[in-house]
Amino acid sequence: MEHSTTHLHPTAAGSFLSTKWMHWVRSARLCLPGLRAFRPLRTLCTSIPRMNWTPPAPTAVPAPPIPPIRDIHSCANVNDIKPLHLHLDWSIDWDAKCIRGAVTHELEVQKDGTAHATFDTSYLDIREVQVDGARAAYQLEARRGPLGEPLRIHLGERTAGDRVKVAIDYATTPKCTALGWLSASQTRAKKTPFLYSQCQAIHGRSLVPCMDTPSRKVTYTARVNSSIPVLMSALRRSSASDVYEFDQPVAIPTYLIAIVGGLLEFRALGPRTGVWAEPPDADAVQWEFERDAEPFLTAAEQVVSPYVWTRYDSVVLPPSFPYGGMENANLTTLTPSLVCGDRSATDVLLHELCHSWSGNLISCMNWESFWLNEGWTVYLERLLLEKLYGPAHRGFSYIIGAKALRDSLEGFQDTPRFQRLVPEFRDGEDPDDAFSSIPYDKGANFLLYLERVVGGLDVFAPYIQAYFTTFQGRSISTEEWKAHLLAYFATHPTASQALQTVDWDAWLHGEGLELPVRMEYDQTLAAEAFALAARWIKAIGDGVDGAFAASDMQGWNANQVVVFLERLHAGPRVPLSYAARLDETYSLSTAQNPEVRLRFYEVALEEQGGRYAEEAAAWVASQGRMKYCRTIFKALYRVEPALAQRTFLENESFYHPIAAAMIRKVRIRSTPTTTGPRLVV
Repeated sequence: MEHSTTHLHPTAAGSFLSTKWMHWVRSARLCLPGLRAFRPLRTLCTSIPRMNWTPPAPTAVPAPPIPPIRDIHSCANVNDIKPLHLHLDWSIDWDAKCIRGAVTHELEVQKDGTAHATFDTSYLDIREVQVDGARAAYQLEARRGPLGEPLRIHLGERTAGDRVKVAIDYATTPKCTALGWLSASQTRAKKTPFLYSQCQAIHGRSLVPCMDTPSRKVTYTARVNSSIPVLMSALRRSSASDVYEFDQPVAIPTYLIAIVGGLLEFRALGPRTGVWAEPPDADAVQWEFERDAEPFLTAAEQVVSPYVWTRYDSVVLPPSFPYGGMENANLTTLTPSLVCGDRSATDVLLHELCHSWSGNLISCMNWESFWLNEGWTVYLERLLLEKLYGPAHRGFSYIIGAKALRDSLEGFQDTPRFQRLVPEFRDGEDPDDAFSSIPYDKGANFLLYLERVVGGLDVFAPYIQAYFTTFQGRSISTEEWKAHLLAYFATHPTASQALQTVDWDAWLHGEGLELPVRMEYDQTLAAEAFALAARWIKAIGDGVDGAFAASDMQGWNANQVVVFLERLHAGPRVPLSYAARLDETYSLSTAQNPEVRLRFYEVALEEQGGRYAEEAAAWVASQGRMKYCRTIFKALYRVEPALAQRTFLENESFYHPIAAAMIRKVRIRSTPTTTGPRLVV
């Protein structure tokens, strides 16, 4: 899933073999292989001294023993039963807005004496159950809040190693939290209805009865009958006469099962990459991503390991999609807000691509260890920015992320257990309640810190490949990750000793507004933005107009404007008169880039009154991405609560069920938690 920052790639970056790229390959501390063939990094960095240390081979340090599964967000008996494969036989009823059909699970019994299988369900209409072809008894138990209604199916007493087939005939209902249904009028083409799913974290159980936990992975096949074309998070094998067949041969957690239906057009971006979009947007979407998609994939393979998913395709959804992107295997779903016309947000595509390794290939065992998905992904994304564009771009992305992290930490001051990198959930809590930038940016900073602790990127790079090789196909806990990390560096005396100085408890379980250590980043690309923000803050403090002009930002990219606005927002409150002056000088309220628009409204909504509350309300009515709508609704509730409530109620049907539920939970103090300046980095 997307993180909450975006990074503008240099428009002059040119091709993957540009002069800048070749210079980086020659001069960077991290040596990198050629563009096509994959070779381990450790064999290519021989020019870098390593204190006579030979890194272990990627497979040399084994994974720790697999512990019993612990996932409080699933009702399934996953320690008794291992799901192997599922087949979906679906029919989409576009008029009734539901999916009807059956799922057939192939299961393997793990313990002697197991007599039942329990599946997660939520708001499903269960009609019949069969076990090995014969009708079977089952109970749909009482609802357990957001965890749904456990479906307990009788198997008869079984022996460890037994294979069992369980078929469940069912239908989704209007309360399904995974599906977003749009009328034709809500689409760009305005010719057919549209359907899309979002199953992370625990919404897959409202789409299909399953063991809805990241701890268990399954391969899947699907046969979908639909009068409108459909895509799934799998490889499409055939499509004829309104029947579409799919195959996902790589095992995935159930939250990565996805379906999209509507009038869509495909555009190739490279030999292994492509994008689907509504026909009116297809040209713009292709232009936005075609420069970067294939180079991103090639670079990621060089740093991590070969890509195992055959193709990397994406689909740009209508604006009600609640995230910037979702890393569904073979079908990343993207928000249209990324299509800015300036290629300024393609790093979200890079982020989702990196999930092909961290999150999809190696998954967290439970949602307490969610940071292993997102922290690793942000770390890899920023490492690849350095690989492609240089160290300054890596540092710039960390600077942007620092503001989002600070905002998230402040937002959980009343629930400090959600400030932890490994949050503490209590029974019945929805993991969406803890969703924030913390697992993304706190996690990425932790890995950057560890990179520096062990001796730098040249020492850490071989470990990256060892980690992804060792745990490939597994779902792991934070404890397993830590044990392997320490074992890997045990043969490096200096690194091993340095790791003993890490305050693991502070990083993993610490609360509060600060990271355990002060992190420093390359500020080259942020310096001008910081300087201009300082001039505005001084003018506001002195109560003077100051000498400001549009030329202040001449030559800037969108993210420099974002950093400027974030720096301004992190300081003392900006009076409405100065917000208007900002807008008059730099035309921020009419910016086409939504990242700029969002940050300006955050600044302009620091005080009551003025025209910007109405403008922000009108803008958020068409922004389904939670990064935008949650932020704007929080800001509106502070200054114009009646307007915020009216805007939400009038547009509630536009938002995806996940976004609507999170907006309903908005509870904001009437005054900010801090009134003085706050440090961004």
